[in-house]
Amino acid sequence: MNRLSIQCLVAAAFLATCLKPAGGQEMPAEYQQVLRELGRPGDFKDSVLKVNILRSDLQVTVKGIATPTPFGFGGWVAMTKGDGGAEVMMGDLVLLEEEVNPVMSALLENGLEVTALHNHFFWEQPRVFYMHIHGQGTAADLARKLKPALSLIGKQMRPTAPPSGQERPAAEKPQRSLDAERLTKIIGHQGEWNGPVYKITIGHSDFEMKEHGAIINARMGLNTWAAFVGTNENAAIAGDVAMLEHEVTSVLKALRKSGVDVVAIHHHMTEARPVVIFLHYWGAGPAEKLAGGVRAALDQLDKGASKGQPAEKHSH
Repeated sequence: MNRLSIQCLVAAAFLATCLKPAGGQEMPAEYQQVLRELGRPGDFKDSVLKVNILRSDLQVTVKGIATPTPFGFGGWVAMTKGDGGAEVMMGDLVLLEEEVNPVMSALLENGLEVTALHNHFFWEQPRVFYMHIHGQGTAADLARKLKPALSLIGKQMRPTAPPSGQERPAAEKPQRSLDAERLTKIIGHQGEWNGPVYKITIGHSDFEMKEHGAIINARMGLNTWAAFVGTNENAAIAGDVAMLEHEVTSVLKALRKSGVDVVAIHHHMTEARPVVIFLHYWGAGPAEKLAGGVRAALDQLDKGASKGQPAEKHSH
């Protein structure tokens, strides 16, 4: 059985669970049909359907450090109601280099938009890119238009061989070796464990962003996050800061002063207002020092990260 078949079986196994009410909201029938059409797990909270498109088929290293899927390799698509009851869809697909253009063509040929394409890491093997997508219409139509592109993900898998002369280490049971309570105290927000990854996600309800009448909240991709893996003494961090245009330079200075590497600066949405810039970063070292760098960056935001709203963990 190939990897794609295994992924489909796993998705089917979770589908019944995903259709149950979550967060006090019962999933509308049209969204249940989307999950069935796409064959992917998802949930419905805060008036948003979130469909998970995890790349658990990839074994990625960043600068030689093994990085599990929850560290930043989980794609997603989200839908919520906009003007006139039409759905507004946004998403972020995690793709190998050779998947980028076939997936892009499938999206464009089926009437969907591609709004950004960028990296989240340097030094990763294999190379991974992130494609942001957008669409409007009924839930059923959006699922139909999206399905051909999703069917291409994972089909062109190449062997993820380790560098010459090196053996890929045997899989180990995930270890939670970080002092999560200390990281929470430094950054000022509670996180969640996902396997060996401790992830803190912060919403930005203060931005009051809308697109075509739809509220763009954390589940639609408007959030700041930091993911930690490793040990207290030797950790890696990856994350994303969502900020307004005039905040970019001060956030950059704070991260670089703290020794955290900036790896990408870009937008995710082409028509939403206000304009929000997203900055991806990476670092390795003592976990407390990395958390301090993130805290310094968050302090540069106009209202301070302490005014941001906690959000559920982002798929990335």
